[in-house]
Amino acid sequence: MAKWGCVHGLSLGLALLAGTAATAQNMQDMRDKHDKRDKRDKHDKWIDVTAPLDPATLPVYTGDVPLTMEFKLDMRKGDKVTYSTMETGIHSGTHIDAPMHFIRDGKSIDQIPLTTFMGPVRVIDIAADAPAVTAAELNKHTWKGATRIFFRTGNSHGGGMADVHFNQQFVYIAPDAAQLLADAGVELVGIDYNSAEKFHSDVPRTHQILLGKGIPIVEGLDLRAVTGGDYELLMLPIPIIGHEAAPVRALMRKK
Repeated sequence: MAKWGCVHGLSLGLALLAGTAATAQNMQDMRDKHDKRDKRDKHDKWIDVTAPLDPATLPVYTGDVPLTMEFKLDMRKGDKVTYSTMETGIHSGTHIDAPMHFIRDGKSIDQIPLTTFMGPVRVIDIAADAPAVTAAELNKHTWKGATRIFFRTGNSHGGGMADVHFNQQFVYIAPDAAQLLADAGVELVGIDYNSAEKFHSDVPRTHQILLGKGIPIVEGLDLRAVTGGDYELLMLPIPIIGHEAAPVRALMRKK
C-alpha cells in the first residue's frame, strides 16, 4: 500500500508539474500573441495630422480671411433642420499649395495626380530650436531618396496648429533647403505651420523653387502626435476646379 501510495503520489506530482508547465506555456503563448497584436495595432493605427477647423484653436495667417462659422438654422433652437455656413480662405488650416499659387502657368489643385498624395512619406524631426529648415539643417538628417518629406519643427513643440495666436516667428523652409529638395526630385513637401515661407518674405523664393518644379507644398500639418521616421500617407485634397489650393484631410501610419 505504501509503495502504491508513493507511485500514485509520484504520478500525481508529475501530472501537476506537466499541467503547470502547460499552463506556463499557454500563458507565454498568450503574451506572445498579445505582443504581436499590440505591435500590429500600433502599425495599423492611422494618425490624423489635420488641424481641425475650429475658430477657437486655429491660427490664421496675418492678413488672411478669418475663419467664421455660423448656424443659420439649429434644431436645438426649434428649427426643423440644422444648417451652417462657413467663411475662410482656402489656405486656412491644413491645405495644399498647387503650383498655380506662385507660378503663372502652373497646375491648379485639381490637375495634380492623387497619387502624389498617397504613399510613403518621411518625417524629419528638426531641432526644436532651429529657426528655419536650412540646407545645413536638412543635411544633418537622412533625407535623400525619400519621395515625400514632411518637416516636424519647433512649430509643433510650441503648440503649432492648435494655438489660435498666430506666431510670426514660425519655423519655415529656407530657399537653399528648398533647392536641395527640388534638385533631388522630391515629389511632395510639407511643414507644420501655416506657410513654408518666411513670414512676410520680400520674395517668395521657397514657393517659387518648389512650385516651379511642380512640387506641391502641404502647409498647416499638425505633427505633434508623430515622431521622425517613415510613414504611409493618405491625403486627399478637395477638388476645387481651377484654383491654387485646397483644404485637405491628412492621415499617416507608421511603417
